Amino acid sequence: MQKTEVPDLSAIATVVGQIGRPTLPDALDDMLARVAPFDLSAIFGFPFDSRPLLLHDGYRQHAEASALKAYLDGAYLFDPFYTACTENLQLGIWRMRELAPDEFFDSEFYSSREVHPCISMQAGSLVEEIGFLIPLEGGFNAVYSLMRSQGLPFSADEVERLKQIEPFVRETVRSHWRDARANDRQLRLDDLMETAFASFCEDRLTYQQRRIVQLILRGNSNYAIGQILSVTEGTVKLHRQNIYKRLNISSQRELFAMFVEQLLPPLPPEAR
Repeated sequence: MQKTEVPDLSAIATVVGQIGRPTLPDALDDMLARVAPFDLSAIFGFPFDSRPLLLHDGYRQHAEASALKAYLDGAYLFDPFYTACTENLQLGIWRMRELAPDEFFDSEFYSSREVHPCISMQAGSLVEEIGFLIPLEGGFNAVYSLMRSQGLPFSADEVERLKQIEPFVRETVRSHWRDARANDRQLRLDDLMETAFASFCEDRLTYQQRRIVQLILRGNSNYAIGQILSVTEGTVKLHRQNIYKRLNISSQRELFAMFVEQLLPPLPPEAR
């Protein structure tokens, strides 16, 4: 097993020396891997009025390009870390399972090879993902994710060591990507992807039903949806039946497929 340790001043100085250089993300990855080994990493910025900014691609070419594009084009709306950023959750380190709705890991998004970069890997699905929630200039947040695709989840000791250096990681990311949004040439200010949920099948579904679709697709159970909307679980089940009837479908898988078809351009046959 790889020896882990909290970085010393020399290791920290090495990372600081890379701020402002293209080598900074890899230097951060190398430092954190000595604290808590991981297989993949990524840093996404989540502005409130546009698609995410991919600040660091640490998938190391394991994720399919089509899945990463699909995620950036709109599938990120299902990501619990995105939701945490938009809801201004307390900053720091979070395990995905601490943020995810109660049925998220059984949801179509989590297991979809077409829109989930990590699931698209040849090795299969993730063992665990944890993330640093970091505020960036411009009033929006970033997530620095560390992912394990094999072995055991991150231990309590490993997470504790990561928490010890979280202030350093936070300020390093903030300093390096201080102008992240200004430098993103692909930013589309009119790309309000969150409105996709509000407009989904609006000619066939009521506002309440579209809201329930949003909660279903993000991985909430009928019980959890009832708690969020202050209605009974039975009422949610009835709404769900009516939604399926109006859309002429019979499963959550079909519902997910309909939403993705509206949200994303068709994938070429070779990317399926």
